[in-house]
Amino acid sequence: MEFVTLAETGLKLSRVGLGTWSMTGDWWGPADPEEAYATLRKAIDLGITLFDTAPAYGRGLSETLLGRAIRDAGCRDRVVIATKAGLQWTNGKVVRNCSLSWLAQDLENSLRRLQTEVIDIYQVHWPDPLEPLEETAAFFYRLLQEGKIRAIGVSNFSPQQMERFRQVAPLHTVQPPYNLFERQIEADVLPYCRANGIATLIYSPLCRGLLGGRLTPQTKFPPGDLRGGIDPKFVEPRYSQYLQAAEELSQLARERYGKTLPQLAVRWLLDQPGVSAILWGARKRQQLDDLAGVWGWSLEAEAMQAIDEILHRHVPESIPPSFMAPPARAGILDSPHCPEHLL
Repeated sequence: MEFVTLAETGLKLSRVGLGTWSMTGDWWGPADPEEAYATLRKAIDLGITLFDTAPAYGRGLSETLLGRAIRDAGCRDRVVIATKAGLQWTNGKVVRNCSLSWLAQDLENSLRRLQTEVIDIYQVHWPDPLEPLEETAAFFYRLLQEGKIRAIGVSNFSPQQMERFRQVAPLHTVQPPYNLFERQIEADVLPYCRANGIATLIYSPLCRGLLGGRLTPQTKFPPGDLRGGIDPKFVEPRYSQYLQAAEELSQLARERYGKTLPQLAVRWLLDQPGVSAILWGARKRQQLDDLAGVWGWSLEAEAMQAIDEILHRHVPESIPPSFMAPPARAGILDSPHCPEHLL
């Protein structure tokens, strides 16, 4: 296991953390909470110290399961809890809400569900276009000063939004999507974070399973799974293009390193300048089995070039993950597809 210490906080993060978005069923089809609990316990046993969750995941169920797993394992002093605020379930949908009254309520709910008195990394889940960003930053800074949180983070923020945030409060982490197929942050977010000492916690490292090595043209996604037509990467002809790229990447991983495709995809991320840690999404225990093969090796320049050539050959058009952006509370969006200026 590799570790990194979060500047100014002393928090020690495993460079692979466990992401819990898929554990509770929303956007991913039916899930088994007891299997999710067992997965959390296995991650703890494997030495993972970073656990990322959010109230929006399963309408609080993800936080509840994580709190229970940490309590039962007796490891609160050895793990880093990263959760988020600023999304709200309303009328069966998730919307952005960074109003001060909701943020205060969100915090208390998270502390209760997680069974803790302090949150290690507290993150703004998405910027809210209906609330002044400076007010949100000031609220988080007060929590830091009061000792209710140990570090401040944001998720899905642009460099411009981070710069505004940092005029009011310190910023320790940012959580963007990043993987071999979604590399938009290389142009702006990663350089900004390197220049300003902000740690990056990368989500979606396997691009919703496209880099997991198990999907085929015959794969059927259950009702409610975002890969059943919401994510444009899973719509033809793009889906076949990504599968072809994944097959060639898998062959490269196997022949050059004796590794699996997920191990290659994660190692590639960990070797990128500016990447502090990645969040390995898992909802079943066996999905953690590939983790052991991530450590103790690196990609050389020749392999990096070969990977880029595969991507250029099969994925000529870069599709950003904009479809994941939740709408504002009212009047901003009429569809689940968020315009670029709100990302």
